[in-house]
Amino acid sequence: MSRKMSLLAAVALLTLLTGCASAQTPQTPPAAKTPVATAPPSPAAGLPNFAHIFIILMENKESGDVMGSSDAPYINSLARQYATAANYYGVSHPSLPNYLELVGGSTFGITSDCTDCFVNSPNLTDQLDAAHKSWKAYMEDMPSPCFVGDAGDYAQKHNPFIYFDDIRNNPARCANIVPLTRFGSDLAANALPNLVWITPNLCHDMHDCDVSTGDNWLKGFLPQILDSPAWKSSALFLLWDEGVSNAGCCQIAQGGHIPMLVISSLGKPGYVSTVNYDHASVLLTIEKAWGLPRLGDAACACTNALTDFF
Repeated sequence: MSRKMSLLAAVALLTLLTGCASAQTPQTPPAAKTPVATAPPSPAAGLPNFAHIFIILMENKESGDVMGSSDAPYINSLARQYATAANYYGVSHPSLPNYLELVGGSTFGITSDCTDCFVNSPNLTDQLDAAHKSWKAYMEDMPSPCFVGDAGDYAQKHNPFIYFDDIRNNPARCANIVPLTRFGSDLAANALPNLVWITPNLCHDMHDCDVSTGDNWLKGFLPQILDSPAWKSSALFLLWDEGVSNAGCCQIAQGGHIPMLVISSLGKPGYVSTVNYDHASVLLTIEKAWGLPRLGDAACACTNALTDFF
């Protein structure tokens, strides 16, 4: 073999060995990307985890009948101290559909104050029970717990809980619907439930009596709540069921422009919200604060929770 041929053979061999070594050398993998931590959205975002939520429902007044009225000095003093919703609307007419909306997320097609139009549908109390949250509805002048029908100044149409089959037909659950006379002893015993619903009688809620009568009743009743240990870390929603007009908002509300106060030491003092709200907003607020599923109209993108008050 000539020297030239030997040199070419050596070069070829070297190339072959270098290529094999390169092929067998493992490649360094690209650096792994650091995962970005993303927290799940909080169901209570913007809302406190209230110890108690109180709801007191008054009757049949437009916002201008109460807010700024000399007939309602106590209510207006609360508005200055706590907070109000300037654009809050009832859902429908007459009373009953509005009450059902608050605890069922729907009017269920009911357009009257019927006393035998019972509803077989999920409701807020089902959600509360599943989440181990307690509830009780206190009805002024109701003759006895779980009473069905009208009696004197007590009107069934202002008691939405009795309309739901899974409450009315369940003695243990229906026992949570009681006369308002039970409230004082429950408060004194520090035994109030998480959700406290209060329905005044037909006079004290301004349905059959004037604004000043309702204002005086609230002046006598509310301080026992606001001065109690139960008030800490809690909120009270004082609202009316409907107005006398068809004013509305939020795609589903056409029940009039009504007063609504958010009374809480956790809220913004003297705040006036201009956000559009309706009764589904109160339901949604309860659900968001306590991490409950959304029910009916509370699940609609058109419904605003009362987050801006806190």
